[in-house]
Amino acid sequence: MNSPADSPCGPNAAGSAHAANRLERALIGSMLGTAVGDALGLACEGLSPQRQLKMFPSLDNYGLLFGTGMISDDTEHTVMVAQSLITSGGQEDRFARSFAWRLRAWLLALPAGVGMATGRAIIKLWLCFPPSWSGVVSAGNGPAMRAAVLGVAYGDDVDAMTRLNRICARITHRDERAEHGAFTVAMAAHLAASSANALPAHEFLRIMTERLPAQSATLEAIRKVVASLNAGEPAPAFVAALGSRNGVTGYMLHTLPAVLHVWLRHQDDYIGGVTEMIRLGGDADSTAAIVGGLIGARVGCEGIPPHLLANLRDWPRSIKFIERVAQRLAQARQLDTPLSEVRSFCLATPLRNLFFLAVVLAHGFRRLLPPY
Repeated sequence: MNSPADSPCGPNAAGSAHAANRLERALIGSMLGTAVGDALGLACEGLSPQRQLKMFPSLDNYGLLFGTGMISDDTEHTVMVAQSLITSGGQEDRFARSFAWRLRAWLLALPAGVGMATGRAIIKLWLCFPPSWSGVVSAGNGPAMRAAVLGVAYGDDVDAMTRLNRICARITHRDERAEHGAFTVAMAAHLAASSANALPAHEFLRIMTERLPAQSATLEAIRKVVASLNAGEPAPAFVAALGSRNGVTGYMLHTLPAVLHVWLRHQDDYIGGVTEMIRLGGDADSTAAIVGGLIGARVGCEGIPPHLLANLRDWPRSIKFIERVAQRLAQARQLDTPLSEVRSFCLATPLRNLFFLAVVLAHGFRRLLPPY
C-alpha cells in the first residue's frame, strides 16, 4: 500500500499551494472519485441486487482482481474529456476535434467494453463523419458518465458548459434525453464543488427548472426524485418503480434518477453513496462512477478511503496520472488558455486492455458458479 506521502491525498499534495486551490481540489476529487467508483462497481456490473449481495457480501474493497482495482470506459472517457479540455482551452471546435480523435484512438486500443451507441458513433468518426454528425439516436447513459469533470471545470460559465456538453454528448448520442441527462450531471458536479453546504433536493430542482426545457423528460425525472425523497422512499423502492427492479439499466432515464436519488442523500459521504449505488445493481460501474464523481467533487480525494486509492493499480491511467490530468486541467482553466496534454505510455494501452479483457472473461466464467 502506498505511504501517505505517496498518496494523492498525502501531505505533499494536501500541503501544497496547488491543493489549496478549490478548483484543483474539486477536479482531483471528482476524477479520482469517478475512477474509484468505476473500479469498485466493475465486479458487480450486470448483477441483480440479490445475486450481487450473495457474491459480494462486502464492498469494502475491489472484487475484480483479488482486491486490486482496475478502471473501465467510464474513467477512460472522463480522462479523454479532461485532456480535450486541456488542449482546447475550452474552444469548442478544438474541443470537438480533440475529443473525436481521442475516441477514435480509444477504439483502436481494443477496449474490453464498448457501448453499442458509442461504438457505432466512433465507426462513423472513422468514416469521416464530422463530430457534429457522428452521434446515433440513443438515450444511453454514456454522455453522463463523462460529464462531471466538465461541470467542475466549466460550471462557473453555464453557457460555455452547455455548449461543451452538447458537443460532448452529441458526438456519440444524438438524443435530447442523453444530452439533458449529461447536462444535469455536469450541473450537479458544479454545485457539489462550489456550494458551501449540502444542496437541498428542492433547491436542485429549482435550479434545473431554470436550466432545462419545461417539457423535458429529464426535468420530469428530477421532479420524481424530489417527490420520492420528500416522501422518505428508499432508493430500492424508487428505482423499482422506474422499472429497474433487477438493477439500474443504462437507459438515461433509469440511470440519472437513481444517481440523483443517491447523491442528494450522500453529498458528504463518499463510500456510503457509492456503496448504496452499487447495491442497486445493474450498470453498477457506470452508476457508481457518476455518483463517485459527484461526491468526490465536494469531499476531495481526502474524502475517498485511502485504501481504495492505494489498491487501484491500473496502468498507464494510474491514480497519479489521473491526478496530474486534473491538476493540468485546473491550470488550463485558471489561465483560460490551451495547454499541452499530460502524456502517458499510450502504446502500452492495447496490452493493458488485453489483460483487462482476460480478467473480465475470467470473472464472467466465475459468475456461472454458485452462489445463485
